Amino acid sequence: MFNRLDLPALLLGIASTLAGIGLSRFAYTPLLPALVEQGWFTASQAAYLGAANLLGYFIGALSGHALSERFPPRRVLVCAFVVIGLSFLFCAWPGAFGWFFVWRLAAGIAGAVLVVVGPSLALAATPVSRRTQVGAMAFMGIGLGVLLSATLVPLFMTLSLTATWLVLGLAGLLVGWLGDRGMATLPAPPPAPSRTDGHYGTHHVPMAVVCLVMAAYALDGAGFVPHTVFWVDYLVREAALGQATGSLQWALFGIGAVLGPLLAGLTARRLGWHGALASAFMLKALAVALPLVSLALVSRSLSSLLVGAMIPGIVALTSGRLAELVGPQAHKRMWGWATASFAAAQALSGYGMSAWYATLGSYLPLYALGAALLAAGGCLVLVSRRVGKHRPAAPMSQGD
Repeated sequence: MFNRLDLPALLLGIASTLAGIGLSRFAYTPLLPALVEQGWFTASQAAYLGAANLLGYFIGALSGHALSERFPPRRVLVCAFVVIGLSFLFCAWPGAFGWFFVWRLAAGIAGAVLVVVGPSLALAATPVSRRTQVGAMAFMGIGLGVLLSATLVPLFMTLSLTATWLVLGLAGLLVGWLGDRGMATLPAPPPAPSRTDGHYGTHHVPMAVVCLVMAAYALDGAGFVPHTVFWVDYLVREAALGQATGSLQWALFGIGAVLGPLLAGLTARRLGWHGALASAFMLKALAVALPLVSLALVSRSLSSLLVGAMIPGIVALTSGRLAELVGPQAHKRMWGWATASFAAAQALSGYGMSAWYATLGSYLPLYALGAALLAAGGCLVLVSRRVGKHRPAAPMSQGD
């Protein structure tokens, strides 16, 4: 059960991931087909706008930790929330490709800052006994953002594309206000334990272990690009299944993303952070590969649900695994590095896959590549345990 004292940390963490990923990035996915069909942009241009957000995420991941150290964290987070809201409001009318590119880039930068700083502050302010639950639940915002966009986009698209952009912008500002309320009432973090050696966390963990986990996380960022940028457009236009099917699958994706952190927390308590993370990678690789086998209702629905669940699930599990390895005090810095590696791989993948799609004219080969990258990431997680040769963390108690 959650202590009511955890509510500010949960509010901050959930709002940060909801706006930072759920809206900043994933709300664009169901908008992409409409941008093409209503003539705002060509298919190739719309894909590159999605990739612009990934590039911004990389920039924000590199700068998020430094900004929160140089300026008051609350001010940094408020600015990021506002930028995400404005990125939708200022793109509500047809305009030049460059204008949209700048705002999709800015949304990506702000989103990464929220994801790096928000959950880390929430985790640091939470007692050790409840960090497993709070740390996982903070990433529920990703799924809530997807569900919000899956609800708002079809509803307001019946009015106009402009109305849809405006509503998403107002939703982003409202989420930012809620996140700021959580930040304002966040308890002070417990005192940092003294550290007299050069090792991270409570175990003597070689840096190679941390690097392998980060490399796996980077492969995750590259591997699920097809589902997060192209999935709805692939179903609606290339597979000719219609807008209703695309909206339904995006809603299923969102339901999975809401459940993902809950499943991640339960699995981590039973298998440990390492075992849960390795299992999540392999399951996600299979789910991304499902469209290669069949696009029948069951197959595409399973793919949407499982990939949706594993996106925030792997984010939460990677964050938890790093906190286990390096300790909560070093977590924000290491999590910033991990997010930067993730974002760099994702941006490269986004641009590379957009270019490949422009050449091939088909999304399907991208899913084969994505599944292969995720499987490789799972292998790196498995290898990291052998490289480390440190004693495993104690099993988490049911009270964690």
